[in-house]
Amino acid sequence: MQIRELVAENPARPRRQKRVDDQDLRVLKARLELLMDTGKPYLNAELSLPVLAGQMHLSVHELSYVINEAYQENFFSFVNRYRIDQAKRLLLSDAFDKLNVLGVAYESGFNSKTTFNTAFKKSTGMAPSAFAKSVNG
Repeated sequence: MQIRELVAENPARPRRQKRVDDQDLRVLKARLELLMDTGKPYLNAELSLPVLAGQMHLSVHELSYVINEAYQENFFSFVNRYRIDQAKRLLLSDAFDKLNVLGVAYESGFNSKTTFNTAFKKSTGMAPSAFAKSVNG
């Protein structure tokens, strides 16, 4: 008697409808990065997927697709990554001498200390104040 192993197909994520072709995806990714780097929309605590889509002149579904496919992140993770990078810059700069952790959170686009601390710790493995102390001594 032969025993067969059954392997169930369980893809990591189901294949979604392609909203843009690969070439357009690369172009839109570059446009998005340019907007994020120069316009810094992530500093607006009220930034939402519809607002950013409007700035990109895309539908919400198209922008969501670009972020999901190009970065394997959702909108909030994508924006928080930029905000955390900004917070790190502030924590490492002379500006931190004038700002407390809550000030850094607000100046980085977060509207809540709890959200900031949670996102920062998830990204860096340490609290913002511990990060500042570890670098600034």
